[in-house]
Amino acid sequence: MSPWLFAWLIMAVGAAAQALLLGLQTYEHRRFARSRLRNARTAPLSMRVRLLAPCKGIDHGLADNLRPLLEQDYPNYEVVFLVESADDPACETIRGLMRQSARVPVNLLVAGRATDTGQKVHNLMAGTANLPADVEILAFVDSDARPHSAWLRSLVQRLDAPGAAAATGYRWFVPTRPSLAAYVQYAINACAAVMYRADSRGLVWGGSWAIRRDKFEECGLRAAWRGTLSDDLVASRVLRAARMRVEFEPACMLPSPLELNFGQMLEFLRRQYVIGRTYALRTWCIGFAAIVTTALAFWGGVVALVYGASHGAPWTWMPALFCVAWYAINVGRGYLRRSTARIYLGDRFRTLAAATLFDAWCVPFTALINAAVMLSAAIGTRITWRGNTYRIYQGGRIQLLNPPRFELPHGVRIDQAQEVFDMFHAQPRQQLKKFL
Repeated sequence: MSPWLFAWLIMAVGAAAQALLLGLQTYEHRRFARSRLRNARTAPLSMRVRLLAPCKGIDHGLADNLRPLLEQDYPNYEVVFLVESADDPACETIRGLMRQSARVPVNLLVAGRATDTGQKVHNLMAGTANLPADVEILAFVDSDARPHSAWLRSLVQRLDAPGAAAATGYRWFVPTRPSLAAYVQYAINACAAVMYRADSRGLVWGGSWAIRRDKFEECGLRAAWRGTLSDDLVASRVLRAARMRVEFEPACMLPSPLELNFGQMLEFLRRQYVIGRTYALRTWCIGFAAIVTTALAFWGGVVALVYGASHGAPWTWMPALFCVAWYAINVGRGYLRRSTARIYLGDRFRTLAAATLFDAWCVPFTALINAAVMLSAAIGTRITWRGNTYRIYQGGRIQLLNPPRFELPHGVRIDQAQEVFDMFHAQPRQQLKKFL
């Protein structure tokens, strides 16, 4: 046996074992989600919740995403929308919704331009500063997710679990129109979604989670956010270090409208993997090995099969058997994810029919794209996120590569520029008002 064939055989055994284990995990996730949703708790709740929703720009269906935040089936909460600037295009939509809200207290907080922290993290730090004394729970949601009316109640109820410090959901992408890019991203995200179990192993997703206020302050999460780019991976790292339990709540798996082209899909995936490499290196390394090995094993098997068949090699049966077995296992996993999507989305599932079939039957293509993006994420430190370009340094500290443009206020002399510039970066509004 040649060294190349032996190396491929080792990868093939590992890829087959991995596919079987992931199939079992997918089955267990579906079983848990079905059981949990069938036996949902309805205990009365009264803890005061501050719901934080960072926004930037116009997401697809933004008004439909944000409106449910003001219509939650929960008796005691407030909503704080967080934006970088009063000129953000999202503000018009937010103000329109605020005018329609009579039952729920709503605020629009302008956090200002971030200079040494990711903009989303900067917004969250502003929203968690000077918390009112009566706030007991902090909840977080992304502007591209679409919660149902019981979402907040489900999150808070999950915090009733013994020892639970935080509760998390995740996203389930819903392509708004047929496209190859949307289907690939749907498939990759669905594989990640079914990795959650009852105990999320300390992993939270920033678009759908909540934490007790005392635990938030005890673990020093707000301070840990400073100077970083990722809200959820930093939160996960801090919570694990503090040995605080994070519970996964299937009722908080949120549909997220998805509309993008192939370039945007590749940019999104690479950004997620680069951030993961920075803030969760151990998990990223495991994922890198699994994703790349799987793609190499299958497509290497295809090459070996073609070569062996064309040369009449006696070992041709090995890659043939592996490719058929691996593909069959992964089609089975795809159908398990398809039935899981039906559990989560109910009537909305019919819009996912084509995406779920692509997920099941086109797994070799998806695996190849995923591996290529993962390899590209292994190098480089620059990413672009919502119009901002960042360089990420070792340890997770960042540099904003397109800092805000500074202009002298009207009436300020040029010899006063340095003083005003320093004030601008320290406390813009308060200091400039005093100066002027």
